[in-house]
Amino acid sequence: MVTLDDVREVVKDLPRSYEVVVRGRVKFRVGRIVYLDFSRDETLMGFAFPRDWRPVLVSSDPKKFLLPIPSELRWNWVRVRLDAIERDEMRDLVLDAWAMVVPNCVAAAYFGPTSPSHTRPTWSLP
Repeated sequence: MVTLDDVREVVKDLPRSYEVVVRGRVKFRVGRIVYLDFSRDETLMGFAFPRDWRPVLVSSDPKKFLLPIPSELRWNWVRVRLDAIERDEMRDLVLDAWAMVVPNCVAAAYFGPTSPSHTRPTWSLP
C-alpha cells in the first residue's frame, strides 16, 4: 500500500512545492494552489486533474478512482484510493498533478529536455 511517507519522498525535491496541514489534513501546495491532499485517515489522495477528463478516469477503474466530494467538483480534482495503486503509479499521478500547477518552464527544467515521460501531463488539454 502507498503511504503518505511514500508521497513525501516523491514530493520532497519538487520545486516550489511545500507541505501544509489544514484542519488536520495534509496538503501539498505550489504557491496557494493545492495539488495534492489526503483524507484524515490517509487512505485517499486527492490530486489535480482536468475536470473534462474526470469521468473518463473514474469510469476506467471505479474501484481505484473516485469523484471529488461535492464541494470540490468545481475544481480540477479527482481522488484515488492509496491501497489500490502501486508506488510507480502514485509517482506518475503526483508528478502530473504538480506539473499541472507549476509554470511550464519550471516543469521543463525539472524534467529536463531529454525526459520524454514527463514534459507535461499526458492528459493535459491544449
